[in-house]
Amino acid sequence: METNYRIAYDKYWQDIKKMVPEDIAAHLDVTYLKDTRQFIVTFFDKEYFVDYDTERIYGKVDGRVPDINAAIIILNYLAYAKPPREGDNKWVSLKELPNGGMLFYPAFHKDSILGLVKAFGHQSEKLLECSAPLGGVSVEFGDASAVFKAFPEIPLCVIVWEGDEEVPANATILFQTSIEYRLHIESSIGLGTYLASQLRRRAKLS
Repeated sequence: METNYRIAYDKYWQDIKKMVPEDIAAHLDVTYLKDTRQFIVTFFDKEYFVDYDTERIYGKVDGRVPDINAAIIILNYLAYAKPPREGDNKWVSLKELPNGGMLFYPAFHKDSILGLVKAFGHQSEKLLECSAPLGGVSVEFGDASAVFKAFPEIPLCVIVWEGDEEVPANATILFQTSIEYRLHIESSIGLGTYLASQLRRRAKLS
């Protein structure tokens, strides 16, 4: 595990262990198994054990360990657990998220959005095919779009517009405004980047 990732991984575990596990489970749509000291967390339609004692994360069904980016996002989700906040929940671009969304958007656009344009901008129907294994559900935006539950309380929406001779193809990833209270801004960005990379990988395989 690379040093920066290890620092983040260890930090979030330290944060989690300062909290009461039952409080985390009370604030999030997760299960805490008191006997085995494990959380069960659903991430993109797949359940993971998050083991409090061994500090390991692995698939409930297949035992597979998620990649380090996904693991850090899962830990941040648990470490950020707070009572739900009421308010309007609307779809917004990363640019509209506070605490650095606008600052980080150019890199996010380059690393994630342009990859979606390349993968689906001239074959938008493949987006829905590639979305299904991640729990994506078709919605009526653009030429093709899908909503994903990264976590039960954190949806993301991917939209693709096909291009032609006159108009270039385009794509976006939208977040709900409540993500500000659910994840650190860097983990929100990491979540969008993770989803884009998973969709691109499936597009190459299909």
